[in-house]
Amino acid sequence: MPISPKRWAVAAVPAAASLLLAAGAAPAFADGSYTIPIHQKLPLTATSQGVENQKKCADIPSTQDGWHFVLPGNSTTFVELKVTFEPGGEKTVTVFGPPTDKHAYVASEPGAKLTAASAKVTGGSVEWFNLSHTCPSSATVSPSPSVSSGAPSPSGSPSSSASASASASASSSPSSSASPSASASSSVSPSGTPSGTPSGSPAPSGSASAPATGGTTGGGLANTGSDAPVGLIAGMAAALVGAGAFLVVRRRRGAEG
Repeated sequence: MPISPKRWAVAAVPAAASLLLAAGAAPAFADGSYTIPIHQKLPLTATSQGVENQKKCADIPSTQDGWHFVLPGNSTTFVELKVTFEPGGEKTVTVFGPPTDKHAYVASEPGAKLTAASAKVTGGSVEWFNLSHTCPSSATVSPSPSVSSGAPSPSGSPSSSASASASASASSSPSSSASPSASASSSVSPSGTPSGTPSGSPAPSGSASAPATGGTTGGGLANTGSDAPVGLIAGMAAALVGAGAFLVVRRRRGAEG
């Protein structure tokens, strides 16, 4: 009994489904290669916690971060590796090793983040590839400048110094010298009459020098060497002069009488 076309269609559907399941979840290419993701959770930096660090990653210079990727098992090799860094963008690697094509090395800027990674591989049936280790750069990574809103606050250390010096010096050396002198001389020389010449010349003198500090001087009398007021000495001198004159006049009158 011949099979109807409807029965052929019903039988073909399960067969096609079986072929899709056998092919697996990974995309396959005509050359037998397929694409797999990285096993680690991204993003990562070369110094992230949990990432193994080593000093040398193939021929990557120490001024860059080195990344070493590896495939599990021994039957699978890389065909193409695509990685994306921030900063740096996407990079495609098609040359692998050493020592074999199951090892891949990539360089990035110091401190860059690995944000995406996928690989086209051939052979075996692996589900992912691994980040084996990194080789952080020995160069110093400059921190990103931070922008803060608001007015800048300049820092300064103003110093103000005020020095005031005032010096006042006043010296006054008033000196007073009083040398009153009085002389009275009388000369009466009539014939046969002796002449007398009394003279009195008291010459008291006083000098006082009193330095004053602070620019102020006192209003008292100047002192002599014996602490006697100049006025008293002058009065005494005047009295002596008067007495001498009186004697002279008296003597004259006596002589005339």
